Amino acid sequence: MAHSITHRLALFALSAWSLFAVALAAAQSPSMVRIGFLSVASMPSMAQRVDAFREGLRELGYVEGRNIAIDFKWADGRNERLPRLAAELIGQKVALVLVHGVAATEAARKVSTSVPIVCFACGDLLATGVVASLARPGGNVSGLTIIAPDVTGKRLELLRQIVPALTRVAVLWNPDNPVAVPELAETQAAARALGLQLQPVGARSPDEFGAAFSTMTRARADAIVVLSDAMFFGARKQIAELALANGLPAVSWAGEFAKSGGLLGYGPDVLAMSRRAASYVDRILKGAMPGDLPIEQPTKFEFVVNLKTARALGLAIPQSLLLRADEVVQ
Repeated sequence: MAHSITHRLALFALSAWSLFAVALAAAQSPSMVRIGFLSVASMPSMAQRVDAFREGLRELGYVEGRNIAIDFKWADGRNERLPRLAAELIGQKVALVLVHGVAATEAARKVSTSVPIVCFACGDLLATGVVASLARPGGNVSGLTIIAPDVTGKRLELLRQIVPALTRVAVLWNPDNPVAVPELAETQAAARALGLQLQPVGARSPDEFGAAFSTMTRARADAIVVLSDAMFFGARKQIAELALANGLPAVSWAGEFAKSGGLLGYGPDVLAMSRRAASYVDRILKGAMPGDLPIEQPTKFEFVVNLKTARALGLAIPQSLLLRADEVVQ
């Protein structure tokens, strides 16, 4: 009998301790923070960048499902979907919204001027009036920009080294992207300095790519520059395939473009920037105001050459360029 009572008391004590332990763990575990992610691209096209962002979060102690949750919204190349998706995210009372591209930034800003917005490697936030200055953005937007001085001219110089007879260069741009206007002007200035003729060709959605490339070939373009655009990034494989099918050497601002079949990619290391975006999220969740956090410009660049595409186009890549490349796709 005494043994039975002792056994029951031991079970009671164990049960009581288990309940206390659960309560203590619950009390000590950080509360779940919910943030939003808005992109005009598609989920598959952004997988590596999202993984890099998650890696940055983990390094700062944020683990999905434990102390942070991310609500993703993808426009799948359709800018017109962004306002609705932004409204849905902010309506879910997220602590902040991470955005990919200036169009997504502006869509989120139109819904709320108080919810913090972190730009996930966006275009020219200053020239488009999204922020007051890079040092002190003001308002509710901060983050990282892919824009850096002289990069556009370097892309044209790279094309000329591969295509010595280069005279006419088509420029694929998105007229609906506010970043495209100043970037196109910068590209035109760089082309004039190099004695090249530019042929701007607009495409507002992937549905317009076919007609855009037909325009380029009719005008006898020698090569193509793809301007920075979140929608273009999401459709980089399709653009690379069209460039190859039309016999056009193509350079883009993203290294992933060359990895997806384009000839050249030269621009910021977007995976490094994606990891870095986690630090903005961390600081804002800890109380920093977005308007007080300086916009970061790229410091690390990536140069990727697709040798397979070069061979298909009948082009010889100078050894000097291959030695400079961070990655050569065979």
